[in-house]
Amino acid sequence: MSDLVRPQTQLTRAGARAAMDAAIAKAIELDTKMNVAICDAGGNLLMFERMDDAMLVSSSIAIDKAWTAAFGKMSTQDFFDVVNSEDELRLSFPHRPRLVLFGGGVPVKVDGQVVGAVGVSGGSAEQDAAVAQAGADAVA
Repeated sequence: MSDLVRPQTQLTRAGARAAMDAAIAKAIELDTKMNVAICDAGGNLLMFERMDDAMLVSSSIAIDKAWTAAFGKMSTQDFFDVVNSEDELRLSFPHRPRLVLFGGGVPVKVDGQVVGAVGVSGGSAEQDAAVAQAGADAVA
């Protein structure tokens, strides 16, 4: 392999389906109505589902949480902690389009490499994070 390119493992449609099914199952277990988004490592949407009666406004938030987790290569909650660690970051990062800095976005990692991400919105930040983690764990 050339020094000019690097191989990138990507989440497949089947992987996205496995993550989605696990996330929806966790949302049902928590008795919450969620919006769930799955993206590839580049933040490109692979799959989206809105559970019956889930808040419509949360749809775009779930998609942006998945994007943020893929972009940042860390959970949206961890990203919040990093941004909050310095005044300059705290003042500038929240103004970035699509960036979501609260729980509910989790990267999907395989062998330490980010291959995609799960974003969830519709419950509390803690519920969203638990549902997203269930989705990510189904693939990792």
